[in-house]
Amino acid sequence: MRLNPRRFPALLALLAHLLALLATALLLGVGASLGIRVGGMTAALVEGVIAAVIGQCWGLSVWWLPINLFFVPALLALQGRHLPPLLPLAGFLLALSLNWNSLGERVPLYLTGRRTERRLAELLATRGAAFTFMDLGCGLGGTLARLARAFPEARFEGVETAPLSFLIAWLRSLPLGNCRVRYRNLWHVELGAWDVVYCFLSPAPMPALGDKARAEMREGAWLVSNSFDIPQWPPSTCLEVDDLRGSRLLCWRLGEAGDRAAKIR
Repeated sequence: MRLNPRRFPALLALLAHLLALLATALLLGVGASLGIRVGGMTAALVEGVIAAVIGQCWGLSVWWLPINLFFVPALLALQGRHLPPLLPLAGFLLALSLNWNSLGERVPLYLTGRRTERRLAELLATRGAAFTFMDLGCGLGGTLARLARAFPEARFEGVETAPLSFLIAWLRSLPLGNCRVRYRNLWHVELGAWDVVYCFLSPAPMPALGDKARAEMREGAWLVSNSFDIPQWPPSTCLEVDDLRGSRLLCWRLGEAGDRAAKIR
């Protein structure tokens, strides 16, 4: 059975490290027979390189590259630091509660930068004062809350399923009368109820999101993606942000000629 990297990225990463450990042990054994000996950190870096290469060959997203590369060296570096025994477990659980969606959906916690947020606000201002806005995977809710304050006559909602991210975003939304956050999977959101749908996900879910948007969103609504495009569906507008990430806002205006052509295909 072939594991799908979109559904089982964490399991594939674990298998990559197991194979990398075996390969590293073999290399160390061959090196020892030739009189070549290396330190523990060097061996850990070799394991990381092998795991990272295997992960990329298996189709893991590029953001798994530094995780696989530095995971074992980081564990080795923490040894002998006299840290509380439960600290590594607590760190793992904290990271998991913030990045829960990376396990099944290949969507890590991405935070919208302030420059991108300002560009998004400029784009929203062209719709007028009153509109409805859905943030698919709102993360910590910072962008959602600031936009809600900037557009008091509009209605904002975000959905999130990473437990700690949801809790932080929900608490941020409580003082705002025009904003709420729900614990809900983005695939269960009816997109037709919203004037603007915003997302900052990853390349993995974008083809399916494009299909969902074309099927559900009403004419005149906007789908806005931070940086990630939809294959075979050119955006109506692409706004460059000019930040260190090279961010851009891609906007699809439903009902335009290009959108109708995409539906026909």
